[in-house]
Amino acid sequence: MPLRTTGGTGPVATTKTVPQESGERGDFEADRGQEEGRHLNSPLLLTLLLLTAVMLQGPIRGALSAPVMQSWMTVFVAVMVQALPFLVLGVLLSAGIAVFVPPSFFARALPKRPALAVPVAGVAGAVLPGCECASVPVAGALVRRGVTPAAALAFLLSAPAINPIVLTATAVAFPGNPEMVLARFVASLLVACAMGWLWHRVGRTDWLRPPDRPTYEGQGKGAAFWGSVRHDVTHAGGFLVVGAMAAATLKAVVPEEWLRAAAGNPVFSVLALAVLAVLLSICSEADAFVAASLTQFSLTARLTFLVVGPMIDLKLFAMQAGTFGRAFALRFAPATFALAVVVSALTGTVLL
Repeated sequence: MPLRTTGGTGPVATTKTVPQESGERGDFEADRGQEEGRHLNSPLLLTLLLLTAVMLQGPIRGALSAPVMQSWMTVFVAVMVQALPFLVLGVLLSAGIAVFVPPSFFARALPKRPALAVPVAGVAGAVLPGCECASVPVAGALVRRGVTPAAALAFLLSAPAINPIVLTATAVAFPGNPEMVLARFVASLLVACAMGWLWHRVGRTDWLRPPDRPTYEGQGKGAAFWGSVRHDVTHAGGFLVVGAMAAATLKAVVPEEWLRAAAGNPVFSVLALAVLAVLLSICSEADAFVAASLTQFSLTARLTFLVVGPMIDLKLFAMQAGTFGRAFALRFAPATFALAVVVSALTGTVLL
């Protein structure tokens, strides 16, 4: 602030003082800038990783040439090459139907009585050739449009498992076992309808929170289509990579005696692959190729893997909780898991 000084009767002289803290503030800003400049960013981190790889290329090359790693890479590449075309085709078709087919179409096509609407909605799941990532928002749109929740939930469970893309991928993955396609269709449809009827019977309104807004509200058709494609490819592709890595690890790293011991017990093998399906969270358009690589396990155990995965896994639980509420997911997911294991085991015993 101005400093007033007086000298006799002369005019008042005013001077300005420089704030004492200005130098300190400047030093502080400089230090903070230096600290921020030292933070690692993505290009710098990538450069460091590349330099590390170049410096360690000898040991890395030696590790990759080991027989175990050769076997691991063979299985991983085989699963990815087989599954990617079906994944991309399913994502494109799923995005097109989700964006360009109005959700009200399904409401008009379903019977008014919930008991009849459940099996019709379950069979209608075949018209959505996409993964489970697409079925959750579509089921939410059905509930929002007034479709009975029991029918919407049957559609949610059946769509990722009985659509043409998934069944075709299953036939390609199991060329010597065509009965696997029928078993997957029957078991998945039975579980979807049973869960729909169970929800209609014992489900409560306060357990299910309807979605607040449309999935593609405020977006053009083209933007919504490519946004859906990018989302599904990113998420489903990432889970496919994880699943392929896990399958390759089981095939190449886990001792053969362990896998034989797990696969030798009919009950334990079914439960083991059911839990594995939940943990891996593989897209339904690619899970058949992962299941086909688990040759140590019986067809019934692998059928359980194919039935459980599209209905309840880690990503689906998160999506269901976010769409319909935590109270719904905490009740719906365990019931779906238990019913899927029992139905797939019984179906496998009869058909496989």
